Amino acid sequence: MTIRVLLADDQALLRSAFRVLVDSEPDMEVVGEASDGAEAVRLAKEQRADVVLMDIRMPGTDGLAATRMISADPALAHVRIVILTTFEVDDYVVQSLRAGASGFLGKGSEPDELLTAIRVAADGEALLSPVATKGLIARFLAQGGDFPDRDPARSERLDALTGREREVLVQVAGGHSNDEIAERLEVSPLTVKTHVNRAMAKLGARDRAQLVVIAYESGLVRPRMD
Repeated sequence: MTIRVLLADDQALLRSAFRVLVDSEPDMEVVGEASDGAEAVRLAKEQRADVVLMDIRMPGTDGLAATRMISADPALAHVRIVILTTFEVDDYVVQSLRAGASGFLGKGSEPDELLTAIRVAADGEALLSPVATKGLIARFLAQGGDFPDRDPARSERLDALTGREREVLVQVAGGHSNDEIAERLEVSPLTVKTHVNRAMAKLGARDRAQLVVIAYESGLVRPRMD
């Protein structure tokens, strides 16, 4: 199956470079280019995109607003968003993850990292870099950041998790893969995947990226200062 990729960046030169890279792969193709968030939302629908590479800072409708619009549209529930940023620690990135983005990637990343991110996001496992995303949230909070629009209802939903699901959620927030969690908890990877999927359903999370954010914003996991 070919992964349909939408490029959203206000810099035409970057879009062109990304297009050449993506179109060079046999399992993916660029189906559209957008120079702002509003155009990205429109093209995501029209071109039936699977993954959107979304620049976070664009004129007009920025990447954060576009991410929220795509995530809130039931017709686009299958779309995965990878935020592209030039900033390692950026509160907008954290907000984007909460809004439904699958993860983030620095614009200075290697080509192979970008292609891997697209494939992982499209695969539904999302959280293209668990350790990196967890680290970003931890550093952001350690510097005095906060989640200003906490959702008490979402925090209360943690009560719906079983003990094992909560345990798995802590491991996911720690940046561990299903195989690593399975080894730590002495269960099968399939069992871990089942617990992760159930936790996502109960917490209303689109993917693992949002599970990490929920774990931090609810206080279930605290950022390490080291």
